[in-house]
Amino acid sequence: MNFFINSAYAQAAEGAAQTPSGIYNLLFLGGFVVIFYFLIWRPQSKRAKEVRSLLDNLKVGDEVMSTGGLLGRLNRIDDHYVSLQVADNVELKLQKTSITAVLPKGTLKAI
Repeated sequence: MNFFINSAYAQAAEGAAQTPSGIYNLLFLGGFVVIFYFLIWRPQSKRAKEVRSLLDNLKVGDEVMSTGGLLGRLNRIDDHYVSLQVADNVELKLQKTSITAVLPKGTLKAI
């Protein structure tokens, strides 16, 4: 679309030193890597470590909450599944990874 107007290009002044653009590009890329690490990667790995320790420390009798919002007491714990008692004579079998929080003792009676 430049039929009527010619393109004008800037020209460096004589004696002016040109900046090394390669170094600035590497610094810019390094800045993005640092931002990515502190805003995304580090918090995600910290959260994954907390979840892993939560699941490893589950004990029979703990009062827990699942991802669906179910509250109950743990009756049995296997490698991948837990048995959650939500009421008298009502047990649900859930995946162990669906447990999101361990509640303080007595929470179920208070509700």
